[in-house]
Amino acid sequence: MPVIVLEARDFTSSLFLVRTWEVLSGSTTVSLVASLEINTNSSDHQHFNTLRILCMFSWSFFLILTLLIHLLSIIQFHSLIPISWKNLTMTVAPLGALMCLGASVVFPLFVMDRQSATPHMVMAVVAFCITFFGYTLESYVLRTQPHEQRGYMGSMPGLLKILQVWGGCHVIPLLLQVFHVIPTFAQGWQLWVSGVSYAVCVLMSLVTLVVILGDFAGRCFLPLDKLLSGFSLIGMLLYMVATVICFIKILQLKDDGQIFPKISADLVIMETVVACITLLAYTVDMAFSIKLLCDRSHT
Repeated sequence: MPVIVLEARDFTSSLFLVRTWEVLSGSTTVSLVASLEINTNSSDHQHFNTLRILCMFSWSFFLILTLLIHLLSIIQFHSLIPISWKNLTMTVAPLGALMCLGASVVFPLFVMDRQSATPHMVMAVVAFCITFFGYTLESYVLRTQPHEQRGYMGSMPGLLKILQVWGGCHVIPLLLQVFHVIPTFAQGWQLWVSGVSYAVCVLMSLVTLVVILGDFAGRCFLPLDKLLSGFSLIGMLLYMVATVICFIKILQLKDDGQIFPKISADLVIMETVVACITLLAYTVDMAFSIKLLCDRSHT
């Protein structure tokens, strides 16, 4: 059992202050959003339970995770956890910032009824924007630490893999919402091809996180660099297919001759933007992987 030694500087460090900020603002966000009355009778905001669940999950999950990290850091028990602590903290902060940013865009745009805004809604928007800035500030603080304290997830390839996880977590609910709001799209092959592509990429991203956070690199059936390169290549190809399908859906919105609500077009555009960002992350990650393999082949 480790001896707990707390000093005054532990409570004035930048990480302690910013994590306290995240816990307080995250708790406020969850409380305000949970008590928010959503007008489900609005024609433009019906059937968006999937996106509301995504937003609530993002805020609640990272609130709990941040609180656990904060407590373990204070009582100094993180050395007892059989995971890479520096990679864990470096993963949670940027991913929390990205997930809160996505929720801060999706919730007001698709879930809230902006035509009947109330002070309660404005307070909720301010709260989850403050939460996003908290995670962004923690990411900056962690990035300024020496490389030895940041781990692999603090490098550029690690941050790209965090961006890939964020893309997968957002694009699948958006895909389901698109086909729910526009049922004519679900009659074709786009749903299955896009869904399988996104699901495979999310699974590969989760496997990557488990291997890195659990320090399982030595137990992999392939060298870690080759495994990650294969995942990057597969992810890049699958997202290329999914991105093409997104642009096909945009063209279908214009060519079908049907009048779709504006919010339906916004959903398709949002899915396309997220897919393009994630495709760019896989492409740049693939370039880093090729460079790494080439450098090692010449040594």
